[in-house]
Amino acid sequence: MEIAILMAAGLGTRMLPLTKNTPKPLIRVGSKPMIETLLDGLTLHGVDRIYVVTGYLAQQFEYLKKKYPHLELVHNEEYMIKNNISSIHAVCDVMGKADCFVCEADLYVSDPGIFDIPHDSSCYYGKFVEGYSDDWVFDTDGDRIVRVGRCGDNTYNMVGISYFKQKDAEIIADAVLEAYRHEGHENLFWDEIVNDCLSKLYLKICPVDGSQIAELDTCRELQEFEQSLRGK
Repeated sequence: MEIAILMAAGLGTRMLPLTKNTPKPLIRVGSKPMIETLLDGLTLHGVDRIYVVTGYLAQQFEYLKKKYPHLELVHNEEYMIKNNISSIHAVCDVMGKADCFVCEADLYVSDPGIFDIPHDSSCYYGKFVEGYSDDWVFDTDGDRIVRVGRCGDNTYNMVGISYFKQKDAEIIADAVLEAYRHEGHENLFWDEIVNDCLSKLYLKICPVDGSQIAELDTCRELQEFEQSLRGK
């Protein structure tokens, strides 16, 4: 059994004014909302259950339940006062029950085949970037990820999709619940929890490239990407 968790609670402020009245995952790229490129790929792959964690303008996601019968909406009540650790906390009860994709919902997936890549271990999908990057990156020792964090040189960058075997998903869910017992958890990114658990996990990189998946953070990036689609 496989499940997927899509984090769709954020405000999407970097894409204002488009996100003033529309959640970022529902912004259309071409003819399709970004989140549906993920949902279609996961559905084609055969994921048994998809959990979409909502927050900002949550009611606008309701139509997805009719279009994708295997989808469930989970509302993150804390999205305005806590970092994205709160979105994983909202689904901790299901996260450790099966092999699990965890995806940011504001991605455009051009190649749904990325969900069919076989995984013999848990992994983060990553795009190799030459030179310095101030984004979220991975340090490795051999094929094993030994750091998940910001900034690095000539390394793989996070692209917003990860995959965890059931036992590893359970470790992470338990660690999120433990973090919630301590002051300061509200400022954490969920990937920081993964980083703290690396000694207990065997986590690798699944390489992808920009032709397969795109992170669109600003209106300008969206415009340039749509122009590239029209040029194909």
